[in-house]
Amino acid sequence: MRQIRTATFVSLDGVMQAPGGPDEDTSGGFAFGGWVWPFFDEAAGGLMDEAMGRDYDLLLGRRTYEIFAGYWPFMEGELAGTFNAINKYVAAGPETPLTWAHSHRLEGDLAQAVRALKATEGRDLLIQGSSEVIHTLLAHDLIDQLTLLTFPVILGAGKRVFDSGSQHRTWTLTNTRQSGSGVVAHTYDRTELPPRTGSFGEIEPGEAELARRERWAREG
Repeated sequence: MRQIRTATFVSLDGVMQAPGGPDEDTSGGFAFGGWVWPFFDEAAGGLMDEAMGRDYDLLLGRRTYEIFAGYWPFMEGELAGTFNAINKYVAAGPETPLTWAHSHRLEGDLAQAVRALKATEGRDLLIQGSSEVIHTLLAHDLIDQLTLLTFPVILGAGKRVFDSGSQHRTWTLTNTRQSGSGVVAHTYDRTELPPRTGSFGEIEPGEAELARRERWAREG
C-alpha cells in the first residue's frame, strides 16, 4: 500500500495560496503571490528537498497541475528531471488536457479514486499545493504524513491548508528542522487516536462559573 504525504508551504496563519510568484494564483483577489521568496535561502531549499523525499509520484489538484504543467516541462535540473519522469495523478475533469508526460486523470469521486490508488503497489503519493485535494483527503482520513514548512509571515486571507471538514485525528510530531531565515519544517505522522481532552480545573465549578456556561450555551 502506498503512503500519501504532503510537503506544503504555509504562512503562520495557515495560508498556502500562491507561494511561488505574483501571478501563480490570484483567485479571490489574493495579492501576496510569491510570499516565500524573501525567506527561501539554501537552507530552506534543503528543508523542502528533505520533506519531498526521493521516491514518489505526484498527486495534484487541477490548478496546481496546470501551474506545474506550464512550468516544469521547460525547466532543467534534478527536480525538473524527477517531476517530468514520474507519474502525475490529477484530480481534474476532461476539460483539463493532460499534456504533461506521464499524467493520469483520477476519474469519479476523488476520495474513492485516491483510496483505490493508495491500495496499489508503488511509490508514495506526494501532494504539492492542491489545497482542495488536501481538504478532501483529510476529510476522508487518507493522508498518512503532513510536512508543513511554515514561513514567518501572516497573510490574512487566502486558501488555507486546513478547513472545517478535516477528520478528527491526533498526529505525532516526528521531525522538526529550522532554517536561518526563520522557516520551520514540522513533520507529523497520522495516528489512530482521536483528539484527547482534559481540564486544568482543580475545583468544582461555583455558581458564577455554572451560570457562565449556561449563558454561553444559550448564545451558541
